[in-house]
Formats: sequence, structure tokens, C-alpha cells
Amino acid sequence: MVTKKPSIVIIGAGMAGLTAANKLYSATGFKDSFELCVVEGGTRIGGRINTSEFGGDRIEMGATWIHGIGGSPVHKIAQEIHALESDQPWECMDGVSEEPSQPTTIAEGGFELNPSVVDPVTTLFKKLMAYAQGKLVGDTAAGCEGFEEIDYYTKFAAKALKVSSTSNGGQEKLSVGSFLRQGLDAYWVSKKDQEELKGYGNWSRKLLQDGIFAMHENTQRTYTSAGDLLTLDYSAESEYRMFPGDEITIAKGYLSIIESLASVLPPGLVQLGRKVTRIEWQPESDEVSGMENGSATATRPVKLHFCDGSNMLADHVIVTVSLGVLKAGIREDSGMFNPPLPSFKSEAISRLGYGVVNKLFLQVEGNDCNNFPYLQMVFHRPDSEFRHKKIPWWMRRTASLCPIYSNSSVLLSWFAGKEALELESLQDDEIINGVSTTISSFLPQPHKLVNSNSHELCNGTANGVGNSHGSEVKVTKILKSKWATDPLFLGSYSYVAVGSSGDDLDIMAEPLPKLSTCKSAGSPPLQILFAGEATHRTHYSTTHGAYFSGLREAIRLLQHYQCIGV
Repeated sequence: MVTKKPSIVIIGAGMAGLTAANKLYSATGFKDSFELCVVEGGTRIGGRINTSEFGGDRIEMGATWIHGIGGSPVHKIAQEIHALESDQPWECMDGVSEEPSQPTTIAEGGFELNPSVVDPVTTLFKKLMAYAQGKLVGDTAAGCEGFEEIDYYTKFAAKALKVSSTSNGGQEKLSVGSFLRQGLDAYWVSKKDQEELKGYGNWSRKLLQDGIFAMHENTQRTYTSAGDLLTLDYSAESEYRMFPGDEITIAKGYLSIIESLASVLPPGLVQLGRKVTRIEWQPESDEVSGMENGSATATRPVKLHFCDGSNMLADHVIVTVSLGVLKAGIREDSGMFNPPLPSFKSEAISRLGYGVVNKLFLQVEGNDCNNFPYLQMVFHRPDSEFRHKKIPWWMRRTASLCPIYSNSSVLLSWFAGKEALELESLQDDEIINGVSTTISSFLPQPHKLVNSNSHELCNGTANGVGNSHGSEVKVTKILKSKWATDPLFLGSYSYVAVGSSGDDLDIMAEPLPKLSTCKSAGSPPLQILFAGEATHRTHYSTTHGAYFSGLREAIRLLQHYQCIGV
């Protein structure tokens, strides 16, 4: 009797899935000993990596940055395949869009803000976030450059943590949003005798500080995908890890990394247009009580059903779909898993946060359109009587509008939460009108500072931002991402929500059935394995987190079969 080769099926041809496939297929002796295939529901590989073009420039509709080049596996691959240089212009090729050295910050109504107004609030926000991330705690702070400044802001952070923890019933229930606002309140108490600003129209000093702080909060929303920072868990922030070094984009596009991983796989191994609708598996009896086992055969315990009515048997399935798809898959009416996932797994899926972030690219024309500033926008509150009534609500939590590199005529803006969702439903002309109205409120008739040391302003256009840009800038074309309504993703990336923890990310990574009970229950082990950014405790929400997770599950299977060299 001929022994069947173990069959491994990977669901999803994104970073996690293709990393796992690459590792497995490249392992010594694997090709002769196993059957492997990758099934992808879409018509392309890459998942939430989707390099495209717009206005003659290479852009990213999804994953954009290598978050720190020191130790990043993505950066290492990019170097090896020479993807960090290109003759074609690419998004953020000069790094300006991530952290501009001289942003132009303008308050609604066209008031350009002096750095003396903006910088203290910006520093406060950055120090509060650094404190939340565990970077300014204990002796570490004392060894930092600029310790006196850090110490000054740390006292606001420490007070914010104390007040927030008390009012929220303990630090385990504390949100980043409430911590940040308590920090701002503490800052205001220390500055209660500040001189009032003059010449900013209806803007008071406190309103401006609140608006600048909110601008940074909105940027943080896009970093984390938490539509509301009040839902972002405080304690987990210090577990998240960044790689050291610069944050850069990939000249030849993020897709070049994906194509490199897939290049070792033979034609036909990756099957496109194969959307899985149901996964039948055989859990041990005590893990899903009262559930009958699926109809998978004893020889191959997992059976995959596809949208075209076909099916496939496997010994092991690595599920790399997004947390959004898993959240939809645990609903009672879904039937994605049969039997349903055990409660420890489904509850972790339910508790974790998963948000939507979308990018909006705009092609602009007009005199001097190639000198559009890196515009940071300070909005009145949505309920303010001073707000510009024609600026649409979905623009009001957008922090910036900037060229994708210096002198580009393509602008970029980021959206998160309900605003990002709204963007997906709008027609192009509605978006163009909304953005144009917003630009006209900020740039047409600037109130320019007389000099850098004065709070007095003058109305007019001499040397003003709007003199070059205002009505002369015309938005002619747009391109937007639509991650929330794409059924293959249902959002962008994960975050640790209040009520969840890093433990839930570890639970996400646990294979089924549970390893500890496989032998006693007589159930085949490692039937369903999980990979993807939402399964990595310290690098969730990133492409390198997805990479590490794919590697982890491939190694788990290779070690299970005692493959050499793992």
C-alpha cells in the first residue's frame, strides 16, 4: 500500500501565506514528501499589499512602509532583490510624507500657525505616546538626550496615567484615548495663566491647542486602525515593538517582496479565484461540546469547500485570512468553520480590535501645483459654531494633505474609522468637491504671520501659502482604497482593543485541535493553523508581523514531521 503524502493547504496568498509556502517548499526534502498548494480567493497575490500607479507615480494602496530597517526581514529581502532603487518616482521616495521637517500647519479659516504655537502641543503628544509605549519609564528616561524636556512632559504623562487609571477602574481597562486627553488636561492646568493669542479670528489659544492635539490623535488613528482611540488598549501599547532605524518605502513597490517570495513556487501551486466558503475539521470531543464532527475523512481530517462548489481534502490548513474575515466567520450565520471554532479562539477573535484605514490619492493641476505644501490641518470641532459648514464631516478628522514626495502633483490623505468607511461609499465627484472645499478653507486667503516671533497677523496674500495654491489648485482625478467593503479583507489591520490583551494575540496563533489534548482524544494534530499579522503579539498590524507568523507556522509543521535543518 502506497502511503499518501501529507497534504498542506494555505488559505490566502498575502505576506503570511506566501512566506509559509516559501519556507515549506524550500525545506530540504519537502517536495518529495509533501503536497502543497495555496488557494487565494482574489484575482491577484499580495493580500493587503497592493502596489499600483497613479499620475505616473508608483503608489501603495495598502501596506506602505518598512517600519524600521534594523532587523526587518522585509528590508532584508528588499535589499537582496535590489528593490530599494527605481527610475520611476514612487510614493514617499524622499521620506517627506512620514515626518516632514517643515510642515505647514494651518487652522481652519486660513490661519497659518507659528511653530511656537504648534511645537509645544506636538511635543506633548509625542511624549505622551512615548510614555504609553514604555519608552520614558524609569531610568531609561534619565539616560535620554534632552532629559530635562522629557522630564517636564513625563510629569503630565504620569499624572494622566494616575487620573485615568482611577477613573477607568484600573489600568487594565484604560484606553490610549483617555490617557492622552488626561495628559492634555494636566498640561492645561499647568498653563492656566497663559497669555491669550490675538489675531486668529475665532480661535482662542486653548481651541488651537485642542485642535492641534486632535490632529495628532487623528494621525494616531491611521497608525493603529482604531477608529476611536478610546477603544485602543493602553497596557498593550508597551508590548508593541518597532525595529530601529529609518522608516522607508520600497522603490520598486511592496509587491516586489511578495513576487520574490512567490518566485520559488512552481506554476500552478498558487491557485487564484479559489474562495473558501467552509472549513470542516475534526476537533477533539471535549473542545466543542455538543457538536458533531464535520464530514472530513479519517485519512485527511480537513475538508475545504469553495465558492464554485468544489472541495479539497487536507491534513493541515494554514488559515491566513484577515481578522475581519475571521470576525465575520464566527457569526452564527456564517458556517465558515464546521464545527464552529472553540470558545477560547472565537472569544479572542471577538475581543481584538480590527479597523479600517483608507488612502486617498488626488491628482492636482494648476499654477505652481508642484509646490503644494505638506499641509497639516487643524479643524474646529464638528459641533463648533465656528466651523466651515460646507466642509464635509468625513474630512474633519483628516490630519494632513501632502504631496507623495517633494514637487509631486499627486497628493495623499489618510482616513480611519467611520470616515474611511464613508469614503468608500462616495462618488468621485463628491470626494473632489469635499476636498476642494476643504483646501479652499485652508489655503485661499491666508492670514500670514508678520514675523516668526509675533502672534500678530495680517490678512493678504504676500508670501502666503494660498497665493501659490488656493483657487489655482484643481483636483482633477482621485484614487482611493476600499479595504472595508472588500469581502476578502473587511478592513485594514488589527489592534488591541480595550477588553482584550496581548494574550488574545497569542491565542490567535494557537493551532487546532489544541496540542495538549490531541493524543488523548485521538484527533489528528495541527489540522488548522493560523497566521497573519493579527496572530503576532509584538508585531501585529505590520507586514513583518505577517511574515514572522507565516514563518512560525511553516516551522511548526516542519518540526512536527521532524524535517532536517529547521
